Amino acid sequence: MTPLRLTYLALVIVGAILPWSYFYAWFDVNGWDLGAMIDAWYVNDATSGLVYDLTIAAAALTVWAVVEVVRGNRWFLLVIPATFAIGVSCGLPLALYLKARPSRSA
Repeated sequence: MTPLRLTYLALVIVGAILPWSYFYAWFDVNGWDLGAMIDAWYVNDATSGLVYDLTIAAAALTVWAVVEVVRGNRWFLLVIPATFAIGVSCGLPLALYLKARPSRSA
């Protein structure tokens, strides 16, 4: 595995663990109420801006994943649940990791 792919893989792992460590901490204090968490995302303009920024990034990443699947790269299907169940911080490095695979035609 190339150093670039190892870097992307490390970012996939960190991008899955770090955000969820904060989500779990929030859920531990506030209970497993997804509605309350979504309300917390819009408490001020800074957090609202972040929500919209990440939502647009997630939408673009999803379009890219769908295009890759249509082109025959079925592994890109993993990008969609990684993006929406974990976050863009996991889905984007996963897409880059998959895209950085050596080509089979050499």
